Parts: sequence; C-alpha cells; structure tokens
Amino acid sequence: MNASARQLGSVRYLVDDVGAAVHFYGDVLGFEVGFDARPAVAELVRGSLRLLVSGPISSAGRAMPDGRVPAPGGWNRIHLVVDDIEAEVSRLRAAGIPFRNEVLDGPGGRQVLVEDPCGNPVELFQPARA
Repeated sequence: MNASARQLGSVRYLVDDVGAAVHFYGDVLGFEVGFDARPAVAELVRGSLRLLVSGPISSAGRAMPDGRVPAPGGWNRIHLVVDDIEAEVSRLRAAGIPFRNEVLDGPGGRQVLVEDPCGNPVELFQPARA
C-alpha cells in the first residue's frame, strides 16, 4: 500500500519476529500486507491505520546512544473497533491467541487486550450502544 495514495495514521511496533507478526496481523486480524521487507520490516494496513512491524535488524531496532535497546511488549497499543467483542474473543481463543485480561465493561464500551506473537498488546473495543 502506498501511503501517499491516502492519508494513513501510522504506528510502529517493535517485534522479534516480523514473519510471525505479518501472519498475526494479516491472517488473524485482517490487515492487508503493504511492503514486505522481511525479516527487517513490513507494512500492514487496516482501514486508515498503517502498522509498521520492525524486527531487531531494522533501523528502529538499533540501540539508543545510552545503550537501551528497543523491545516489544509494552502497554501502548493499537485500538481496533469490533462489532461483537464476544464473537471476536471466541474466535481468537479458538485460534490459541493469548489474552492479557478478560473483557472489561466501561462507560464507553467493552474492551479486551490480546497479544501479538511478540507480546505487543492490541485492544479490541466494542463501543457502548447509545
């Protein structure tokens, strides 16, 4: 997907296995693969979201001047709206996808966190019905 063709919001996730991330986001969560420079980096697109998954050999994986090394698995996350959170949870559990928590109800809707193969969280969110 050529980002100049339309405006996309971009997020970069650090991953330790670009191939596994491409499978998860493409085959499991329905992203389209844009450019693919495995094993270093790949671009995945869903709606107006452009997700770059960058492996250890990508420029994003290089150590910082103070010696810190970027790594996957923090708490910042992409937020995907779903129509039926219970159906998505059932589908993903059947596929063996790990969850960080159970579905939570809040004032804006319902949410749950799944993990990609590298430990990055993805929030599935069903808005509250008005």
